[in-house]
Amino acid sequence: MAMTAAATTLRSLLTRGVGTADARSILGAAVAAATTMGCLLIRKHPDRTTMAVTGVNLGLLGGFGVYCLALVARAGRARAEAHNEAAASHNQLQKLIDNTESIIYMKRVDNGRYLLVNREWERLFGVSRERVVKLDDHGVFPPELAGELRANDLQVADAGRTVQYEETADSVDGVRTYMSVKFPVLNSTGKPYAVCGISTDITERKRAEDEIRRLNSNLETRVAQRTAELEASTKELDAFAYSVSHDLRAPLRSLHGFSDALLEDYGDVLDDVGKDYLNRLQRNVSRMGRMIDALLNLSRATRADLERATVDISAMSQEVIGDLRGTDPDRSVELIVSDGLTVEADPHLFRLALQNLLANAWKFTATRDNAVIEVGRTVHSGDSYFFVRDNGVGFDMAYAGKLFDAFQRLHTTSDFEGTGIGLATVARVVRRHGGHIFAEAEVDRGATFYFNLMSLAKEAG
Repeated sequence: MAMTAAATTLRSLLTRGVGTADARSILGAAVAAATTMGCLLIRKHPDRTTMAVTGVNLGLLGGFGVYCLALVARAGRARAEAHNEAAASHNQLQKLIDNTESIIYMKRVDNGRYLLVNREWERLFGVSRERVVKLDDHGVFPPELAGELRANDLQVADAGRTVQYEETADSVDGVRTYMSVKFPVLNSTGKPYAVCGISTDITERKRAEDEIRRLNSNLETRVAQRTAELEASTKELDAFAYSVSHDLRAPLRSLHGFSDALLEDYGDVLDDVGKDYLNRLQRNVSRMGRMIDALLNLSRATRADLERATVDISAMSQEVIGDLRGTDPDRSVELIVSDGLTVEADPHLFRLALQNLLANAWKFTATRDNAVIEVGRTVHSGDSYFFVRDNGVGFDMAYAGKLFDAFQRLHTTSDFEGTGIGLATVARVVRRHGGHIFAEAEVDRGATFYFNLMSLAKEAG
């Protein structure tokens, strides 16, 4: 090793035979010499008499008695430790990126050569990392693709920011789709010296998304077809119901008219049995007429377009009960209606539903001396409901599932007249408004019908 200026100074001091007063200068020169030549390790000898620097015995330092041994190893050891730390960091980074499913690579900005790749990159492109670190993109990919990749790397380096994009690439597994991220890696001066890329395979996700879109498209098509078929079937059914009910009215009017004529013109020659027969005929004709009206109402509840407006339920309930009192003025029924009950609904269809509910309550309290009908609002299972309640004969909840089906009756016609269509119409109106209806009752202890309608805000949402 060539002798440095510091080592020359140290030798000069020692050859002059300095005394104790110059020991500090000698020590400083020794440290300087050893530092420039390598590294200094100083130890005190028990007899404190001699000194050695860089492995050379420097002799006695007078009576100062310090033994200093300087070894030219510190610089070399520091370099070795730095190299080992760098290698350990590299190994840790390599293990980290090798244990991910994403493709990771880093390339130099100046010449485009690869600095590192992970195992997934090796697997996908079939080039080992030992080979690729000596190559650029032109050594791995076709010229056109390599040129595009190089241009893209330079754009990322110039932009100095992260970019994200979707791309496809050929592999041994076929064409794959990736979500890629590229970002510049800066040196100590803040300039990009490398570009790092991370690409995540989203091929299966894209296939799943495409399959979902295909299924949704097919589902929408099937739903549209089924909806069109259902609408056509409903229109046909409505037309049939309207035609039947319209055509039935003429013979019913004829039956009713001729039975009236018989009673009027030949009542004196008919005995009581004959008159009873005619009366029964007229009652059944009237019942058939009511059933035709109910069928038409049910059809209208299904077919009519909704035209929402604010409906005053409180006032409408008073009006409907007023009409019922007019048909049976001898009855005494207490009506309790909460004030301020309003809802956004089709006024005509809502009146149809409310008429059926209140008519039922009126009918099934006929056997009560202290009949009570109540209309109000309550909260049931956390939701707000309107209700119509009566203290009539009620019904067995075991049969509640039949309540809202057409022509299903829980009481005989001999006990309570009816068509079996009223509650089906109510349910149809409520469902047309996006609402829910149910009932609670006990035999001989009355019944309560709860219903709500979807608000305009919810419907719009």
